[in-house]
Amino acid sequence: MKTQIELARDGIVTPQMAAVARDEQLSEEFIRLMVAEGKVVIPWNHHRQPKAVGIGKGLRTKVNASIGTSSDIIDYATETRKARAAEKAGADTLMELSVGGDLDRVRREIIGAVDLPVGNVPLYQAFCEAARKYGDPNKLDEEMLFDLIERQCADGMAFMAVHCGINLYTIERLRKQGYRYGGLVSKGGVSMVAWMMANKRENPLYEQFDRVVSILKKYDTVLSLGNGLRAGAIHDSHDRAMVQELLINCELAELGQEMGCQMLVEGPGHMPLDEIETNIRLQKRMSNDAPYYMLGPISCDVVPGYDHISAAIGSAQSSRFGADLICYITPAEHLALPNEQDVIDGVKAAKVAAYIGDMNKYPERGRRRDKIMSKARRDLDWNKQFELALFPEDAKAIRASRVPEDETTCTMCGDFCASRGAGALFRGDLKGDKI
Repeated sequence: MKTQIELARDGIVTPQMAAVARDEQLSEEFIRLMVAEGKVVIPWNHHRQPKAVGIGKGLRTKVNASIGTSSDIIDYATETRKARAAEKAGADTLMELSVGGDLDRVRREIIGAVDLPVGNVPLYQAFCEAARKYGDPNKLDEEMLFDLIERQCADGMAFMAVHCGINLYTIERLRKQGYRYGGLVSKGGVSMVAWMMANKRENPLYEQFDRVVSILKKYDTVLSLGNGLRAGAIHDSHDRAMVQELLINCELAELGQEMGCQMLVEGPGHMPLDEIETNIRLQKRMSNDAPYYMLGPISCDVVPGYDHISAAIGSAQSSRFGADLICYITPAEHLALPNEQDVIDGVKAAKVAAYIGDMNKYPERGRRRDKIMSKARRDLDWNKQFELALFPEDAKAIRASRVPEDETTCTMCGDFCASRGAGALFRGDLKGDKI
């Protein structure tokens, strides 16, 4: 079966492309062209057929939520609830990143619990299974790794973060650099670096990149080029190792597209605000506008418990300058495995960030909703305000918890409500303002 990118190049608008066009209120031909050029991907899988979600140029910035067990907390029912909570809160995609318990079971249960495209990182399970089988993750056999990638795709993975860009050359850049304030923070990345150093061998995911592509292409699974050397501290942002891996991933994205596989490029990580625009422009230029998946970025390192806010600020900037998919960060980041409420809070913070970014990325169409909301507030039209809110149930609950004496106002101002007084001078219809 052909992939979305191959069908688009054949001039065919697939049902998935048509669904994305409807969702984005764009033409089917625009979506087909962007998919054909590798500038938009639709995470998919012939075996599962999840909800069609478009990620890339000209589209709304999407939000990913990551869940999964740890070696300390293994509760399959909880992870399933977290998956459903993320979907209900508005996540566009989901990543299943378990490293504890029966990894096949938790993956399959989460895939079955949601309609969203689900992704994962195959190196997690590969090194877990090698450690269980041999007592040493560095004894991972490459055939075992490729068999696992195939098995996970067959289960229905719509996208897969594969660490192909780590190679002996990037490790040498890291070694010559001689320092890192945050060290290596990618579980998959550090495990692969350790494997390469222990075995004195090249990364098989890089060395046999065509084999990786051929497996994912078979299922029309999007290949997301993982960034195992991403910065885990803002002072490591754009060091030589990180930039070298980004360059390689951009090259691999082009190669994978030529082979007929849908490709994403992953970005950092931790990054100060003044570097975000440069990072995105660099990725877009080097990859011919391949979709960019930003992990945050967390924009400062001193707010544990509030990293979801730090990341939302970085994500809004990322969305503004062209990032296409952002990964949420929860309040539990750097502290604990997120619980269900952490997941909800993380998704909603990221949704706000993506919305703010899109307002500035697409000002003509992205600010219309805000104009109508402003009019509803001015006119004290509470029903319209709730209708326009990103999270209407949350807004209603807050208002209902503190009911004003005069129901046309709120308890913030009460009798001194500006909109009830002087604001009445400006009431009236704004013609042509529709969402």
